[in-house]
Amino acid sequence: MSFPTPLQNTALPLPGGKGELPALGFGTLIPDPVMAKRAIKAALRVGFRHIDAAEAYRNEDVVGEALQEAFAEGTLTRGELFVTTKLWNNNHRPERVGPALDASLRRLRLDQVDSYLIHTPFAFQPGDEQYPKGEDGQPLYDDGVSLLDTWRAMERLVDAGKCRFIGLSDVRLDAVKAIYTAARIKPAVVQVECHPYLPEWELLEFCQQHGIVLLAFAPLGHGMEPRVLNDPVIVDIAQREHRTPAQVALAWAVQRGAAILTTSTSLDHIRENFDVSALSEESLARMRHDISTRVRLNKVVDTGLPGFIPRAQGA
Repeated sequence: MSFPTPLQNTALPLPGGKGELPALGFGTLIPDPVMAKRAIKAALRVGFRHIDAAEAYRNEDVVGEALQEAFAEGTLTRGELFVTTKLWNNNHRPERVGPALDASLRRLRLDQVDSYLIHTPFAFQPGDEQYPKGEDGQPLYDDGVSLLDTWRAMERLVDAGKCRFIGLSDVRLDAVKAIYTAARIKPAVVQVECHPYLPEWELLEFCQQHGIVLLAFAPLGHGMEPRVLNDPVIVDIAQREHRTPAQVALAWAVQRGAAILTTSTSLDHIRENFDVSALSEESLARMRHDISTRVRLNKVVDTGLPGFIPRAQGA
């Protein structure tokens, strides 16, 4: 009798042999601060060791409180935790990049983050407004700065010891290739929407060839239509392998060499999303060849406006 191989301790090597990214990560896009803090602490107790935050989520202070309480309670030490946060679009100008990370560090109550990502490749007009827009209601973009300009400023943060690794988010393959070619410090992580309906095989292959970790957000489809977890192939595999559809989708992601982020305020779902075990080779082949639906749920790669982040009325 064979037993499934647990994937909870899987970690993916980062460039230069200087660290690993836990394959199972917990995202902090939870608008309610009380629920967010409770969920983050629960995720850490369950065993998650990667916490993903962002300036744009407007709750880094809540994340910081949760982390400090978890450290004080002995749930884990800072050295056992990998922390990511992200630079928002209105801070792409090189002179704004360092102060933006300093502000994130103060809110997170940390001296250093493990990974700092450019949240999207789109630069908005610099300033304090998160979503600057013109009279037509469309975003006001900043044509005076390039993605490479911002990347150079990110590299200086690594030099200064404020972050260990840098990377990109919500980006297409062509932009990843361009930054990789020009970069002095190569991207360590590329975070994108990725799930069985948007497998991003070409991007994954490029990342693996160049020592970059592909970090998948919305790996369960974010509960949107068409629902990934209702796919008949995934449902059938779950029944055959005595898993839930969510565990099938997450195992598929990790076994093909990606890291993932899940988010939930339910303790049962947090536990379910961490209790991930390897699928059979037959099931992996079915996931690749028998699922034909292809859909992108978040249009952020086209506009720089994340579809999953709630925006204030009129923003």
